[in-house]
Amino acid sequence: MSKENILVINCGSSSLKFAVINPKSGEEFINGIAERLGSPEAFIRWKFEGNKEREELNGGAHDAAVAALLTMLADKGLKDDIAAVGHRVVHGGETFKESCLVNEEVLQAVENCSHLAPLHNPANLIGIKAAGKHFPGLPMSVVFDTSFHQTMPAEAYTYALPYEFYRDHGLRKYGFHGTSYRFVAKAACEALGLPVENSKLIIAHLGNGASAAAVLNGEGVDTTMGLTPLEGLVMGTRCGNVDPNVFSFLSKTYGYSLDEITDILNKKSGLLGISELSNDCRAIEEACAEGNQQAQLALDVFCYVLAKQLAGLAVATGGVDALAFTGGIGENSDAIRGKVLKALSFLGFDLDDQKNLDCRFGNEGVITTDSSKATAIVVSTNEELMIAKDTAALI
Repeated sequence: MSKENILVINCGSSSLKFAVINPKSGEEFINGIAERLGSPEAFIRWKFEGNKEREELNGGAHDAAVAALLTMLADKGLKDDIAAVGHRVVHGGETFKESCLVNEEVLQAVENCSHLAPLHNPANLIGIKAAGKHFPGLPMSVVFDTSFHQTMPAEAYTYALPYEFYRDHGLRKYGFHGTSYRFVAKAACEALGLPVENSKLIIAHLGNGASAAAVLNGEGVDTTMGLTPLEGLVMGTRCGNVDPNVFSFLSKTYGYSLDEITDILNKKSGLLGISELSNDCRAIEEACAEGNQQAQLALDVFCYVLAKQLAGLAVATGGVDALAFTGGIGENSDAIRGKVLKALSFLGFDLDDQKNLDCRFGNEGVITTDSSKATAIVVSTNEELMIAKDTAALI
C-alpha cells in the first residue's frame, strides 16, 4: 500500500461509519461503525481481513470514537497509508455544487446549511472537527448528498409557495442520495455501453430511505426527495408524499404537537406504518408469503407509488434509455423490481424473470429480456468509493 488511501467518514447523530479505501483500485481495507455514541452502551466494531472485532467506548461520544479509530488504524498498520479524510455531508444547500476541501469558510457554510438538515449537518460537523483534531495535518474533504441535484432546473425545484420563502430562506426541493446517483449513473452507462454525455437514465435508490432521480446526460434534472428526505417515495418508516393538511388533521383529531407529527411521519409511517409489522422489506416480503394482508398492502403501496413516480421522472429526461435499481432493496429484492417493472410495461419494459432472480446479493446486470424495448439494470452502489475518489481528486 502506498500513501494514497482515503479514510471515509459518515457521521450521524449517534453513530460514525468509516472505511479505508484505495480510490484507484477500489479496494476496501477496513470498514466499521461506532454506534450508540454518548450513551453507556457506546461501542465501535470493524471488519479487517475477514475478521470482526469490537471495542466498548464506555459512554464516549464522537470524539472518543475517532480516537479509538485512530488507535485501531495504527494497530492495523493502516494509519501511515492514509492521504486524506473524506466526509459525507447531507446538506450543502445552494452553496455547494460539488465536493471541496475543508477550511474555516467551508465549515461555516456547512453550519449555515444546518437549518435545512438539523438532524444531520450538526452531526456531520462534529465528525469533521473530531477528525481534524485526531488526524492533524491531513487534508479533509466534504462530499454533499445534495450537490448532484444542483443542476435541476427551476421548474423542478421550485415549490408553489410564496416566493419569499425561497428568496429569504432557501425553501425549495434539494434532493438527496446524490453521491449514489453519480456513481450509479456512470456505472450503468459503462455496463450498457451508453455515452454518459448522451444518456437518459432513471435511477431508483431503494433502501430504508428511498428516492428516485432523473439523470439526463450525466446531470440530475429531477428527483423525488425535497427540502428534506421525507418527501417522495414510501420508505421504511417515512411516509413520502401526503396531503400537507395531514399536519392540521392529526393536530385537531389527536392533539399532537408539530414535533410529534413530524416524528410520526418520519419514524412511524411508511412500510412500518401500513404493515404494523416492520420497516424491513425482507420481513414484509416474508409476511406476504405467509398471507399477511397488511404486509401485502404495504408492499403494494410501496411499489405503486414507486412505479408512478418513476414514470413521472421520464418527463424530465424526455424518454428512458435505462432504469437502474440500486440500494439495499433495489439490489436485492427481485419481488419489488418485478412488480414495479410489470407496472411499467407500458413504457416498454419486458422483465426476464430468471435474470431478475439472478441479480441479487452482489450480482449485477440487465434484468429485462433481450427483445425488451426499454432496459432495466441492477447496479450495486458504492457511495464510500465515490467519496474516496472525490477526495483523491481534490488533493
